[in-house]
Amino acid sequence: MVKRFDVLVAGELNVDLILNQLEQFPETGKEVLAKKMLLTLGSSSAIFASNLAVLGSRVAFCGKIGNDSFGKKILDDLALKTVDTSYISTSSRYDTGITVCLNFDEDRANVTYPGAMIELSADDITDNMLHNAKHLHVSSIFLQPALKESIVALFERAHSLGLTTSLDPQWDPTEKWDADWKKLLPYTDIFLPNVEEIKAITKQSNAEDCVNSIKEFSNTIVIKKGKNGAVLWNGKEIFFQPAFINNNVADAIGAGDSFNAGFIHRFVMKKSLQQCAEFGALCGAVNTTESGGTAAFSDYDSIKKIAREKFNYHIHDA
Repeated sequence: MVKRFDVLVAGELNVDLILNQLEQFPETGKEVLAKKMLLTLGSSSAIFASNLAVLGSRVAFCGKIGNDSFGKKILDDLALKTVDTSYISTSSRYDTGITVCLNFDEDRANVTYPGAMIELSADDITDNMLHNAKHLHVSSIFLQPALKESIVALFERAHSLGLTTSLDPQWDPTEKWDADWKKLLPYTDIFLPNVEEIKAITKQSNAEDCVNSIKEFSNTIVIKKGKNGAVLWNGKEIFFQPAFINNNVADAIGAGDSFNAGFIHRFVMKKSLQQCAEFGALCGAVNTTESGGTAAFSDYDSIKKIAREKFNYHIHDA
């Protein structure tokens, strides 16, 4: 069967209000100034989908927005990057979500209003959608309680229909980390947490111990460590992927999602795990050259230029 899409993304949709170059993080009862402000496409899932499409993958999105200007912006921004938005529905109860990002040096703090994203469930992701894709990616399950509740059944269904799967859990605001990992990870082909998330999930103190604690019921594990690279488990051994270092970081918003985009773009092309990891690391670094999660991914030629001029890396499409 010919597939319309390489990747179906099911996840949260919101805009980001980014406040950059803060003098310091705010304290209760006090006010600080930001020198720059940006309103842009946000959410782990949407940044991933947008940047993955720019890389050349055929991408569709299933999610929920409100009937408001933020929702229209999300639809317009995704469509501009050729993401198919026909599976995105509008909530009659909630507004579109928004995240306020406070950036100070290379650290950040986020405040999110979930809005319509809390309504998305596995029932919204139909077999017809899955039949049209090769791969299913889900992100931010802890911001989407209805989806988290049925994520095991969704991934099991995707596998039964011949799709591969990937999951980026993102941070749990309640810090309970209460997904059924022993049931979920066997159906997750690529598990993509960052190092703080996996440490919280496994209650281990370093990436290698985290891998060892879940490898018996996991497939491929990719632990993102920012400028410290990534640690990967390929089912047999642990290996390390160095980071591409950017000495002039605009901000790190979306860098992990861009790593995911590069990794999955190569994965659906059936490249080796090493090639997937290297291209993921490159895309994460490219992301940091502009503010926000998608600005550096304006078009594929621009990505190639940044890779060549900033990181001395020549992208080969074959």
